[in-house]
Amino acid sequence: MTPTTALRHDRVVDAPTTPVVRLRNLTKSFGGAAALKGVSLDIHPGEVHALMGMNGAGKSTLVHLLSGVHQADGGTIEIGGHDQPGLTTRRARRLGISMVPQRRELVMELTVAENVLLGDLPAPHALVSWKSVRSQAARALFDLGIEIDVERTAGELTVAEQTMVEVAREVRRGGKVLILDEPTACLGAEAAHQIRTLVRTLRDDGVAVIHISHHIDEVLALADRVTVLRDGAVVHSGPAGDLDEAGLVKNMVGRDVVFRRPARPAPKDEVALSIRGLCHGRAVERFSVEVRRGEIVGVLGPAGDAQSRLFDLLSGRRRPDSGELSVDGAAVPLGRIPRSLASGLRCVTGDRRALGLIPELSLDENLMLASDRLARRRLQRWGSLTRRAAPLRRSYQVAALTANPAVGRLSGGNQQKVLLAKWLETSPVACFLEDPTNGVDVAAMADIHTLVDGLAARGVAVLLASSSAEEIMRLADRVVVVRGGRIVAERDITTLTHDELVATALGGQPQ
Repeated sequence: MTPTTALRHDRVVDAPTTPVVRLRNLTKSFGGAAALKGVSLDIHPGEVHALMGMNGAGKSTLVHLLSGVHQADGGTIEIGGHDQPGLTTRRARRLGISMVPQRRELVMELTVAENVLLGDLPAPHALVSWKSVRSQAARALFDLGIEIDVERTAGELTVAEQTMVEVAREVRRGGKVLILDEPTACLGAEAAHQIRTLVRTLRDDGVAVIHISHHIDEVLALADRVTVLRDGAVVHSGPAGDLDEAGLVKNMVGRDVVFRRPARPAPKDEVALSIRGLCHGRAVERFSVEVRRGEIVGVLGPAGDAQSRLFDLLSGRRRPDSGELSVDGAAVPLGRIPRSLASGLRCVTGDRRALGLIPELSLDENLMLASDRLARRRLQRWGSLTRRAAPLRRSYQVAALTANPAVGRLSGGNQQKVLLAKWLETSPVACFLEDPTNGVDVAAMADIHTLVDGLAARGVAVLLASSSAEEIMRLADRVVVVRGGRIVAERDITTLTHDELVATALGGQPQ
């Protein structure tokens, strides 16, 4: 994210006198560490209430208390005017509290209709009426302005469409308060616009939407009210119009965060990473790019396009149909992970949970997973491991509440720093980075941008695939735009405005 001017919606909401949810002095600790410290909050029907804060600020804990996943240590939760002690997930859902998590919870093999009515299939006389299933699902989608064929399987849908189906299911179940956790993360501009339109429809239908997002400009344009958590406490709560971008970021972080393009040494003439004619079905067609030492080349396109396949192809996880890869002038066989690593190419996945880290292992173990010494010696002394990991913790500013927790217990931003440290400290010649700031807060984003800048300043060739045009504008020297699996434009970043870059990626003209 770079500073932008958000266009605020012009809807003025007179909040009802009675909140649908009233939280008072909620506290919660895990293992002696306080996650929430006396949080009080009102949620009104027919409003979009943005819940903002850094990773680890307490947002997830708060919505987990409201949805009955965890029990509060102290304080009260009042729903519909009645106190709800010992709230469980079943009771929360019965009271109209629903949550759409960042990771989809659909049965991918079932149809849209079956997913919308999951757990509530009409079955008179013990026989499911499939005609009624399709009819009711179609009505649930229509009422929210969603145009999706109910006979398609969930696995065929885009991420944005899957989110819409989950929202329709929760609203049909009687959801009065809908918690949306990062609903536009990793979506392209068009798909994100569809989700924002759906959120406004929900608000206009009287649903209270608790919106969690790291996209500052989106929040300021969409939210009616904003509550900011920092270190488990509320530091600001009020109308969205009371804050500008700088003020919101300062409330979240506790200090000013400046995003600026730093001065880096000019890239060298030597090409360190060369990709020629890379093809993989219709997803990637004749992808070619050269990256010089010390240069950052961005790859931007709609979510799910060619840039989302590059990690698998360059890392060796998948073998392309054709193409050539060379690192530092030496040819690298495609489709072979050991040869890719031996070449000096480091590929950092955008899916840290599934492919990047081992959540059950400790922070230090994950930091050292890519170390040659650790790879050769399966048994490590714990003290030796901790001593070797300590400098990486410091240089990458990895923070943890306890000494050496399982990496899965860290915030998203700290997990991402562990993933980057794991690979970037293995003397790379070239790096492919896939969405390196996905799901991290603004302070972690600034730290990661500094790391990427430093990587290029050391002379490493960086190919950066990102779903954020702002990030490309902030980091890249050049950008290649992909659409429909092909490169449709290649430009020096200094010749583009942000709007021109977005329009090129979408195939249109800047407004």
